[in-house]
Amino acid sequence: MAGIAIDSDAVIGFLDRSDAHHREAVEIVGAHVTGFGSLSGPVVVSAITYAEVITGALLGHHDEEVVRGFFCDLVSEVIGVDLDIAETAARLRARNAGLRMPDALVVATAELHPQVGSLLTGDDKLAKVKGAAIRISRMGT
Repeated sequence: MAGIAIDSDAVIGFLDRSDAHHREAVEIVGAHVTGFGSLSGPVVVSAITYAEVITGALLGHHDEEVVRGFFCDLVSEVIGVDLDIAETAARLRARNAGLRMPDALVVATAELHPQVGSLLTGDDKLAKVKGAAIRISRMGT
């Protein structure tokens, strides 16, 4: 089964019980981790997602121990940016004028990971990226 890449919005949605996407993030990530139903496979994140969420924890927005526990216990792999990911992100950004580079790197990471079938986000703009070679699922739809 195909795994899933998750962006910062999905991680925060999972961790924050008051987040509008909490229930959905818990269901989707939990299904991948446990192999429940038709969803199973690794949960991966870009190093960009890791840095964004850890920054929030270091700034006191989230409990640092809980955040680190999430990445340690539920995420199979944190994927660094290499030249292929950078090149793919550049192409995506060139096709999508409003796409921020961190978001382009997250999409490129998901696209190039052989075990990933989709990217989970809560970001409307990210869900509408043109030319992505991966299915981008927006929570809340």
